[in-house]
Amino acid sequence: MVGNMKRYRHAAVASALLSLFGAGAAHAQAPQSVFAPAGPVARTQGELLSLTLYIAIGIFVVVGSILLYTVIRFRERPGDPIPKQIQGNTTLEVIWTVIPIVILTVIAVPTVRDSFNLASPPTDDVLEVRVIGHQWWWEFEYPQLGLVTANELKIPVGKVVHLTLESNDVIHSFWVPRLAGKMDVVPNRVNSMWLVAEESGIFYGQCAEYCGTSHANMRLRVIAQPAEEFEAWVAARRSVEALAFADDLAARGKEIFESTGSCWACHTVDGTAADGRVGPDLTDFGSRTTLAAGMLPNTPENLAAWLRDPQAVKPGALMPRLNLSDADIEALTAFLHSLL
Repeated sequence: MVGNMKRYRHAAVASALLSLFGAGAAHAQAPQSVFAPAGPVARTQGELLSLTLYIAIGIFVVVGSILLYTVIRFRERPGDPIPKQIQGNTTLEVIWTVIPIVILTVIAVPTVRDSFNLASPPTDDVLEVRVIGHQWWWEFEYPQLGLVTANELKIPVGKVVHLTLESNDVIHSFWVPRLAGKMDVVPNRVNSMWLVAEESGIFYGQCAEYCGTSHANMRLRVIAQPAEEFEAWVAARRSVEALAFADDLAARGKEIFESTGSCWACHTVDGTAADGRVGPDLTDFGSRTTLAAGMLPNTPENLAAWLRDPQAVKPGALMPRLNLSDADIEALTAFLHSLL
């Protein structure tokens, strides 16, 4: 029986260790892992996190080992007298006071250094982006380029991107773990941060501050592109003029969009009469990979479901149900997906 209990304890310890290392490996491969930095800001923050984590693990192992040894070595046995009572030990007290001071100093020095370094972004060749948090989507404005988009922030690889963050309603938090840490987005206040993507790809993020019913559905993507692809996107956005369509279905969708008050009054589409500022700018909607702030892939079927009943897709969304016919939804879907 004793042997079985020992085997069970050993198996439990081994299982716990495997779970710990397995969780670490899974986190390193996750799309929003701070342990897989893709830029200098996230890397600096990750190294500081790792330092703190390793120190904490070391403290846990040392203290846990001493505690375990003490519990086993000095456990009460039948017939043992009351242990000798002692009061204080100056040497030990000095040691366990000095050790925390040394540990905190080791953590404090790089923390202060990195905080100052990250508070002062590079100033040469910087792309400025104004980020505005809404319930429950993200607006991205490029003041130097005269462009506005939503939920998918496109940036060139290797370029410093300086973000100013504002809120249109409540407190949000901007977080793209592989590129940079969290930054609060506060009403009536402008916060700032910066990031650089060192490789092409899609970097996932989300609001990290509870902000209402669909907080968990307030997602975002940073799409890092080679410089030439980013410039091509900018050129395409700037070249948008009055939209005309050879496709009759898309042309009819444009007419419906411009004649439906909730569409043109809430959204902007360059090249049309729509100039609303309540909802996301839809000028490049057809080239986006997702809809409803990252909730769904941007497919005709998902867009039709969204237009039919936004609340069923995203509870609390401010977009009303438009009571459109299936034919009108089909035409609007064709129009919106033509917006590249």
